[in-house]
Amino acid sequence: MARIVVADDDVDIRELVEFKLSTLGHDVVAVADGGAAVEACRASRPDLAVLDVMMPGVSGLEAIRTIRADPALAGLPVILLTARAQESDVESGFDCGADDYITKPFSPRELGARVEALLGISRA
Repeated sequence: MARIVVADDDVDIRELVEFKLSTLGHDVVAVADGGAAVEACRASRPDLAVLDVMMPGVSGLEAIRTIRADPALAGLPVILLTARAQESDVESGFDCGADDYITKPFSPRELGARVEALLGISRA
């Protein structure tokens, strides 16, 4: 079981991701924006973060930059889960330090598989 921070301003998406990851046995901390995601990461030291890009206040990209700049969190695996699907958006996500990039609409099964794969890599 891993501790995972999920940040999305869309409550339906947030609850779907939380439900899917919980059914896989993970402990999920769900928040509504990037600032809360960074604080949750600092407070709970998760094994993984799943962040939306477009959120009010602190965006997912800004949250990744903050996470990567914090020595205690710099190695935290981060998946961006976003509607931003242009090639330049994907490139920006990886340039900010994302470990994976999933576009909406998404398959909850695929999200689960990617989470499990990334956790397997990060625990090795």
